Amino acid sequence: MQRSFTRAALLAASAAALVAVPALATPTQGSGVAWDIVEGLTTEIGPRIAGSDAEGRARAWADAKLKALGFQNVKVEPFTTLAWTRGEEKAVLTAPYSQPLAIAALGMSVPTPAGGLKAELVYFPTLDALRAAPDGSLKGKIAFVDHAMRAAQDGSGYGPYGDVRRKGPALASQKGASAIVIRSAGTDSHRNPHTGVTVFPKGVTAIPAGAVSNPDADLIARIAQRGQPMKIDLTLAGKPFPNAPSGNVIADLPGRDPSLPKIVLACHLDSWDLGTGAIDDASGCAIVTAAALAAQKDGQTLRTIRVLWAGNEEMGLSNGGNAAYVKMHGSEPHALAMESDFGADKVWQVKFSAAPQNQAMVDKVKAALWPMGITPHAGAADGGEDVSGIIQAQNLAVIDLGQDGTHYFDLHHTPDDTLDKVDPAALQQNVDAWTAVLKVVANEAGEIARVPAQGE
Repeated sequence: MQRSFTRAALLAASAAALVAVPALATPTQGSGVAWDIVEGLTTEIGPRIAGSDAEGRARAWADAKLKALGFQNVKVEPFTTLAWTRGEEKAVLTAPYSQPLAIAALGMSVPTPAGGLKAELVYFPTLDALRAAPDGSLKGKIAFVDHAMRAAQDGSGYGPYGDVRRKGPALASQKGASAIVIRSAGTDSHRNPHTGVTVFPKGVTAIPAGAVSNPDADLIARIAQRGQPMKIDLTLAGKPFPNAPSGNVIADLPGRDPSLPKIVLACHLDSWDLGTGAIDDASGCAIVTAAALAAQKDGQTLRTIRVLWAGNEEMGLSNGGNAAYVKMHGSEPHALAMESDFGADKVWQVKFSAAPQNQAMVDKVKAALWPMGITPHAGAADGGEDVSGIIQAQNLAVIDLGQDGTHYFDLHHTPDDTLDKVDPAALQQNVDAWTAVLKVVANEAGEIARVPAQGE
């Protein structure tokens, strides 16, 4: 049926349609110290890859923020480190079908030759399959290593599947490969590659190394199943950056008895360059800092609480902020260490590493967390990268507050690591959990004993 409309009727209909369109949603906004830190760091600094000018600006930002919040003995402690800088990166599958690939170089990758690297792409379904390849069999070729990482609440898949990134490039080099491409160590289905550092041990020739997004890895796997030779045109221009400037930022909330060994809370200030480092690890710095302040809201704790915003965790290996902290503060007495570096989702479990004589303290922590639905889980706490050095140097007691990591590896080391992924309510739940723990351990009057090393 045909209808005719007057101009007035059309204008009226348009006006009605405009009224019916809902307003654009505004981004979720939080409040409080933790939100202020994660919002400020991601907005005012953004990506802050180790060794970069941005990481330097982040240290200055942290110094000013911690002083403004009332911390004492705030210090920026510079050190030099081996870092890495990103360059041009692109990849195109050229045979048997032409397909562009979303790729990101891995930290410590070396550049492809000028004009890129064109070679056969050899598919390996697992890291073990690459390991079983005959020595020299990949000469002049590029390895592709697949895997099957799946989401887990405790993030446990990152250990074994992450080895494809951490160990795969060196292994491919030892097999004679000219370069390596891997499936990203991530659990998402977005066309975002996940970056991250790799390691070339002494004596192993570094080669170009990159990760493709999960959908592109699926594509390569499907093509490999067809049994036809694959070829790739690969350009990765990133390269190592030796003697790069980095640094830690430390700050104290003095306790009533400065003679008692202190509690140290850690996070890392640097981030990868693809996103703005909101969940990895601006949220961690926000959580530990806000909790330290909240623990002293009603008065000084007995013990000093120190926060460590570490530099170059992402590529630190043995020369990042953890090693620098031990070098500068290893002679100072510490009692217990904790770290937040697993995003901003809710805390759901707690683990301990404590001496038997501190069982009463452990029980008080469990009781403080019980009303929040946070329960003890088996296995020893390990702290994390930024406190690993001081824990090992002094055999410290450790408490791990385990966050829900179901979606963490959807975002980890990708362009999606941005502020909108931080839930303000979950962020505050972390602060509340950390505060509950600190009110116990930072007011522990008795000795927080050295944890016996294995074999003692």
